[in-house]
Amino acid sequence: MASSNIPETITLPWASDFHCHLRQGAMMDTVTPMVEQGGVRTVLAMPNLTPPLTKTHMAVEYGQKLQKLAPNVHFILTLYLNPGLTPEEIKKAAEAGITAVKVYPSGVTTNSDWGVLDFKIYYPTFAAMQEHNLVLCLHGECPSDADKGICILNAEERFLATLRELHEAFPKLRIVLEHATTKAAVDCVKSLGDTVACTITAHHLFITVDDWAGQPHHFCKPVAKFPSDRDALQQVVKSGHPRFFLGSDSAPHPRQAKQGEKPAAGVFTTPVLVPLVATLFEKLSCLDKLEGFISTNGRTFYQLPSLGPEDGTITLTRSAGWSVPASYEVQDSANMSGSKPDTVVPFMANSKLTWSL
Repeated sequence: MASSNIPETITLPWASDFHCHLRQGAMMDTVTPMVEQGGVRTVLAMPNLTPPLTKTHMAVEYGQKLQKLAPNVHFILTLYLNPGLTPEEIKKAAEAGITAVKVYPSGVTTNSDWGVLDFKIYYPTFAAMQEHNLVLCLHGECPSDADKGICILNAEERFLATLRELHEAFPKLRIVLEHATTKAAVDCVKSLGDTVACTITAHHLFITVDDWAGQPHHFCKPVAKFPSDRDALQQVVKSGHPRFFLGSDSAPHPRQAKQGEKPAAGVFTTPVLVPLVATLFEKLSCLDKLEGFISTNGRTFYQLPSLGPEDGTITLTRSAGWSVPASYEVQDSANMSGSKPDTVVPFMANSKLTWSL
């Protein structure tokens, strides 16, 4: 889209975010109402809580809490893959309306200590998921292992053989490789069948390794990689490929957790999500692909109904002077600690965006 043709406003269906961390307690109370603020009304909520959501009733109860905080939002519920997630529990989950199961390889990110070490022991569970039409969501990294030459910079690429094996073993199982960060991942997903898709975050479309090294508020897992990898992510969204869509992996942490001796992994984008993506898409001259990336592509893969006029719309306004807030106060955190309230710092804090809601 040439610059001379850029409109002053863009009206679109509400966005869908197919990977978001909404947390628990005061952080949940704070960030869940921000979902609509960021232009989103459909959210796939992650299950890596403490304790993780390992049973159907736990996910249902969590969904009820979220719904009270954001009544207009459709929450897609997930379960955390674990040895207790039997084929019988998968059937129960499907009957309760749970959509997906999330896989965390052990130790690769926040609250992944219960994660997977051996995928083959879960093949009966994956077979039941295929039968009951649940989606398998993969955090696609191998655990770091110096003896095997695996570290955070190549952990995603080393995982791709597992993705290919799972797709070959379960060709009708819908699989999402989440938060891709490498050209290798993009190429792999494109090479596989229509039952394999990929989410891409807003922040990974912007940054590379140089942007998070020494900047804790840009540090997440998987980490942003090389300029050539970011270019591959940008090119696939610019192409409008139907199996690539938005999954923010927005993951809030209190400021002190991000700025401590060992910064927590996670980038917070929820309240500014759609303006972030629109700003990047304008730079890439592909605003015509925005609706597909933030709405249509993901909804089609997840077999959700198309959004019509009766579902409402959002309107982006071109405004070069709008800045991302410096921080957001965590609700009731001062009352709990008896001191200054906790804050959470968003991605690109204090930066100007081209678009606002």
